[in-house]
Amino acid sequence: MAGHDPEKFDGMFLAMCQRSEKGIEEVLDCLFSFLVRKTDYYTGGTPGLAEKMLMEHFKKYEKIAEKQKEEIKKEREEQERKRKEKIAKRKAEEQAEMERLKKEEEEPKIKEITDEEAEKIQKELEKKKETPAEPEPEEDKKDEKTNENGDKDKADDEDDADKGKLDPNVGNGGDMPNYRWSQTLEEIECQCWFDKKFPLKSKDVVVEIGRKHLKVGLKGQPPIMDGETFNEIKVEESTWTIDNGKYITLNIEKVNRMEWWNKLIVTDPEINTKKVNPEPSKLADLEGDTRGLVEKMMYDQRQREMGLPTSEDQKKKEILDKFMKQHPEMDFSKCNFN
Repeated sequence: MAGHDPEKFDGMFLAMCQRSEKGIEEVLDCLFSFLVRKTDYYTGGTPGLAEKMLMEHFKKYEKIAEKQKEEIKKEREEQERKRKEKIAKRKAEEQAEMERLKKEEEEPKIKEITDEEAEKIQKELEKKKETPAEPEPEEDKKDEKTNENGDKDKADDEDDADKGKLDPNVGNGGDMPNYRWSQTLEEIECQCWFDKKFPLKSKDVVVEIGRKHLKVGLKGQPPIMDGETFNEIKVEESTWTIDNGKYITLNIEKVNRMEWWNKLIVTDPEINTKKVNPEPSKLADLEGDTRGLVEKMMYDQRQREMGLPTSEDQKKKEILDKFMKQHPEMDFSKCNFN
């Protein structure tokens, strides 16, 4: 048996299996029927030799099959452990960030100003009070109106471009008839389900994760997902598991870790990525100055959307309020602070 190629007859065996309507039982029946009709397998040796040969080969490959099954089980358990660790880490980071932001919100926002700052503000107020406001030229007003209209038209165009797009779900992804996906900048998690009452097992499903292609379905049935993805996937770092015998969960790593996907499969309806909410945990990865700037921008953006004063507006108001309290003798009634 030295130099034996175990794949030598794979093509023939595959053809037999494909033509068999009753499965492995029919294949085995045909094999032993062939040995009876065309060979002396049963009668050419000593009594019991045929059975001995059969069992030797059966036991040999039974051990190989059991070893492969154990390796697959360990691999699935390791993938599940990594997935749970990743989810736990993300939740811990989000919780820590929420606690930090809550603590910052509870801190007092009024800060003391120096004598030099107070003197500078006072001089500016006196200068405004003494200098009458000059009328604005008509041409400037006209230009300003034109610019305002231009900006409005541009905003209208942007809104038109987003019409028909779906709002992202709470996980910044999309909800499809047979699967739901969510995303961060680095990865995607997709949960797929089927209209079946029996518990799912790995032998029942078909899952293919390619560099730019996904396929998920049950064997012998049309797949619920089969198409090109929005962008490229890190195949070697992506995994899938069966949860509670009901769902298939895909954990997909993006190649480009600095973009939001507007769809999972290119044929899916598009989501509006302008409404995606970046996960708070990513702020913890930024350096101090950059992190503070990003937090300030996010806060100011939310304030503007709600029609409320930004952080700069609040700071100016606090300084002026304090200065006015320190100088009650001054008349501020005719001052315009806008």
